Amino acid sequence: MEAVIRKQTSFRLREDLLKVLQEEAQKANRSLNNYVESMLMDAVYSEPNEETKAAIKEARTGKYAGTINTSSLEAFIKSCEE
Repeated sequence: MEAVIRKQTSFRLREDLLKVLQEEAQKANRSLNNYVESMLMDAVYSEPNEETKAAIKEARTGKYAGTINTSSLEAFIKSCEE
């Protein structure tokens, strides 16, 4: 396996965000650096498949959008099926 070259850098983060990142890294039993790197990798390299892209495009057009009835559970289910 080829070694990954890493370059040291610094970022300014909001204090509350940094605290949350540190807590989440600790929960995952990972270093802050490793946790942030993996989160960034997921964000940058996660691309939806073609079917998902098509569904997103369709949803954004509102072409098949109907009216959802939230007056009762039964009405909600029926309106989702239409």
